Amino acid sequence: MPIAPIRHSLVSLRAIVPDDAFTASALGTEREGSGVVIRESGLVLTIGYLITEAEEVWLTRHDGRVVAAHPLAYDQETGFGLVQALGDLGLPALPFGDSQAARVGDPIMLIDGGGHAVEGKIAARQEFAGYWEYLLDDAIFTSPAHPSWGGAALVDAQGTLLGIGSLRLQMASGGDVADINMVVPIDLIEPIFDDLIKRGAVKKQPRPWLGAFSAEHNGKVVVMSVADNGPAEKAGLQPGDVISDIRDQEVRGLADFYRTLWSSGPAGVELPLRVVRDGREAWLRVKSADRDALLKKPQMQ
Repeated sequence: MPIAPIRHSLVSLRAIVPDDAFTASALGTEREGSGVVIRESGLVLTIGYLITEAEEVWLTRHDGRVVAAHPLAYDQETGFGLVQALGDLGLPALPFGDSQAARVGDPIMLIDGGGHAVEGKIAARQEFAGYWEYLLDDAIFTSPAHPSWGGAALVDAQGTLLGIGSLRLQMASGGDVADINMVVPIDLIEPIFDDLIKRGAVKKQPRPWLGAFSAEHNGKVVVMSVADNGPAEKAGLQPGDVISDIRDQEVRGLADFYRTLWSSGPAGVELPLRVVRDGREAWLRVKSADRDALLKKPQMQ
């Protein structure tokens, strides 16, 4: 798979976030990763956590030239982020592929903005539930893992874009443990693209957010931590609590918890949660919030 023409569509990305930003403590105030040029006008697609609440964004081309940019949009549901170069980036757009058609075993390449490429294959296509109230129905997992995955471009054998690198995880198979990358499929951008460009956000009711960072253990949802001054903390949810019911529905794993939460109404709805703490059951009432309302907003053109 030739890397040279693809590399010219990739940039390194550096974002500066204010100290008082909501995500500063969790994600840091200086974030580095990659982005993919998707329009010759200098529109760059990246993974959203790199640019969330950023006040400065800098893009570095393959030849070392640095161009200022501004954060255009971040979509909480997919995890995609968009930035717009403020100067002439002068780079070609990488064409989109068909991520829905990608299959386990297909050869791929994950490439970062510095031109470092890892050749491998698609190791899995499956649901992914993240601890930060995030869910993908059909994420792409690739192996071996890229050491600089955030915002890296997943390309197929034809050199078209299949997705954007998001995480580095571990996968167990036959007693062996391997490092893999989780990639957000590119097909998820099409339904929301116009809204992100024109509005900076998708035009829909915001999902209810609790601010509970949770993990699944033996089918149970266990709270690992809570966001400072978030809905969960205000309601008294604590690390170690097991969330067993939401309203009158039993929680069957992390993905089921999120789907039940998001189907309960728009942000702001009050939700009764049954929790198990130190072997005792209790009900807590959590008034959900709109997570985006807590974030510093991207600049718009």
